[in-house]
Amino acid sequence: MPSVTTASRLLTAALLAVALAACAARNQTPVAMGGDDDDAVCQSRGYAQGSPEYVACRKDRDVQRNAATARADRRQRDLGEYMLNHPERP
Repeated sequence: MPSVTTASRLLTAALLAVALAACAARNQTPVAMGGDDDDAVCQSRGYAQGSPEYVACRKDRDVQRNAATARADRRQRDLGEYMLNHPERP
């Protein structure tokens, strides 16, 4: 019965791949940032690469991205805590 063993291994591999894909998707750039390229955005605003304005633009975008990630993480944590504290509500 090697086909049953092979089938179960393929199913296990497929489930593992789906689980890993879900983990990888969690670390993507938040939608609030639009997924734009920081360099392209700052240059489109007319800032020359290396200028103080360009550096400030890049820092601002980094701060915004980190804040959006922190908000998303906090919402996820709050939802998990709510679900633990209110098991009667789906």
